[in-house]
Amino acid sequence: MAQGDAIHNGSTTLLGDVTFQTASIPTVDIDLYGLSSDEATFFKAQIGIDDDEDLKRHILEVQAKAYKIAPYPCIHGFVFLRLNISSYPVYEHILKLGRERPDAVLLDLGCCFGVDARKAAADGFPPKNIIASDINNEFLKLSHELFRTTPTSYAGCLLPGDVFDPAFLSIAAGPNDVSSAPAIDLSSLKSLNPLHGRISAISATRLFHLFTEDKQLHLARALAGLLSAQPGSVICGYQVGTLEKGMVTANISGSEHQLFAYSPKTWTSMWDGEVFEKGSVKVETELVEVAIREVPFLMMRWSVMRL
Repeated sequence: MAQGDAIHNGSTTLLGDVTFQTASIPTVDIDLYGLSSDEATFFKAQIGIDDDEDLKRHILEVQAKAYKIAPYPCIHGFVFLRLNISSYPVYEHILKLGRERPDAVLLDLGCCFGVDARKAAADGFPPKNIIASDINNEFLKLSHELFRTTPTSYAGCLLPGDVFDPAFLSIAAGPNDVSSAPAIDLSSLKSLNPLHGRISAISATRLFHLFTEDKQLHLARALAGLLSAQPGSVICGYQVGTLEKGMVTANISGSEHQLFAYSPKTWTSMWDGEVFEKGSVKVETELVEVAIREVPFLMMRWSVMRL
């Protein structure tokens, strides 16, 4: 789910820097609904619905509300149900940070309903130290409806905001102090700026490719300023990738759009040398071929870890 200018009006919907003509946006197609066995187990446990049809009915009700708010492809195609963070090679490391590093904070950015944040909480990362952030506050409210929780019953922080608004997230110089900072009450946050140099792990799934090359670099620098200086602090994500850096054509919700994508080599050099001082981080990337409505597509799974 996007950050940045998310706008939905009568004629167009803007997701990041990608514009959709409202007339071309498809209606809800419940035949696209589907859960893997791991996803079904997770949602049944977290929502408290054991019957498959009852679970489907509940999820479809929430999806319908979300699609009226913003008809994004990730809502239409049920991509918001995917457990992304647990598929990352650094996931067990992130959980270990939550167990062993005092007051480690996890940020799930561009989170939609915050499913990855809930997954990390279910797997042992302290919920009170997890932030799920999205530009669309209505999606964050629907997170409680999806999981049948309240701000009282779920301790995680749901924080609305635009990462390109400096009042919410400004670019700050990377911290040098590797000692643990005093804990912050995340429930009192109005922006991410008080967390400069304090976040141990950041997940940014299907986020960067929604923006221009310049904005992607801006976002990378902004996230670098949030990351703790302690070794092992990590930023990870998943997005459209390519063999050669440049514009790629993506078929999204039935129409073609141009997205700017990095190759593993150029993504690595951006983080290690341009965003962070060269040699101070370890960047790992993996190009994965996936089929989106039977069309082969390259996606890139990646992580950037402080050394």
